[in-house]
Amino acid sequence: MIGSKRVRFQPVAEGASVTQLELFFDLVLVFAFTMVTDLAAEETSAKNMVRAFLVLAVMWWLWIAYSWLGNVVRADEGFARVAMFTAMGGAFLAALAIPEAFHDLPGGWFGPLVFAIAYLVVRLVHVVMFWLASAEDPQLRNQVLRWAFGSITLGTTLLVVAAMTEGTVQICLWIAAIAGDYLWTLLAGTDWRMNSATHFAERYGLIIIVALGESIVSIGIGVKNLPISWPIAVGALLGLAISGLLWWAYFDVAALSIEHELKRSDGAQQIKIGRGSYTFWHFPMIVGIIGLSLGLKKVLYYVGDESHHTLKDALYGIPLFSLYGGVVLYLIALIGAKHYATGSITAPRVVTVVLLLALIPVACALPALASLTVLTAVLGALIVWETIKLAQPRDEIRHGAHD
Repeated sequence: MIGSKRVRFQPVAEGASVTQLELFFDLVLVFAFTMVTDLAAEETSAKNMVRAFLVLAVMWWLWIAYSWLGNVVRADEGFARVAMFTAMGGAFLAALAIPEAFHDLPGGWFGPLVFAIAYLVVRLVHVVMFWLASAEDPQLRNQVLRWAFGSITLGTTLLVVAAMTEGTVQICLWIAAIAGDYLWTLLAGTDWRMNSATHFAERYGLIIIVALGESIVSIGIGVKNLPISWPIAVGALLGLAISGLLWWAYFDVAALSIEHELKRSDGAQQIKIGRGSYTFWHFPMIVGIIGLSLGLKKVLYYVGDESHHTLKDALYGIPLFSLYGGVVLYLIALIGAKHYATGSITAPRVVTVVLLLALIPVACALPALASLTVLTAVLGALIVWETIKLAQPRDEIRHGAHD
């Protein structure tokens, strides 16, 4: 145990797995992702897409803070358990306030300030926990102090100020808060601790599953008030197939390659991989999945709502760009995360990104269901190609001996 008898912490052991309490904590993020998708779907304008992106960036930063903390002290032991539940409460209130993050709705509390204060509470709990956990580790404590000074000042204080403004000024303050927090994290040093590479990699793999699960939920929400029909059934299965193919693209080889490199590294290099491949490169993956969720939601509404659309109607504008662009962004981020850790790039994925970008103008002219079919076919071809043509290196990564 580290710390005093009153405040007990249990360090995370090498090779430890994610705790059940951390999985419970992630349920708040499931709800937050759904709220972000709903916010984006409410008004498919460029301005609203920016707002949804900014909210997602803040919620992601909230989550990653506890991914690092949970790798130093066990989340389900001693005082850490109380802190995790406190953070869950703040995160849940922030998620509830997402529809009012930029403008207050009539009645009740002032929504933008509720969001900002709830977020501030979660971040302060995190800093206090890291401070206590680093009591016997001067290097880590200095790192926490350096990081907290800029992060709290830039990241959270500006959001509280932004809550009292509106319009362009408000959005600019949000951007400054997020950019400042992210940049300060890069500049604040690499004296963090990673007690278990296994736990860390598993933690981020699980949040990808959480996000992919939200994309499946979006399919159901898109047709929740519509009678089941063959277009809905086909569209839903195609959407499920896309989510499954994105799961395959991450977990089959890429995630293992990054994890193996994380385990082989140590010291500052290990922290850099954790920060670069996971904390930073996983965020555009999440953005891509949420974009996909928005696109799937709109497609299912197009093919299922016969009173407003026909099967010949094409998906266009932001919903189409979200559908294809979300998958493109996900693949680019996956390529980037693997390259950052291993230095290698999987060429078929680069080709797939280029092909999907080239197909967007074509998809604009196709019925929505056809556009979804084309996207599924391209992703399916990528996975089949990698499975067959890269069978030997794939087998070595999945089943070979690793340090």
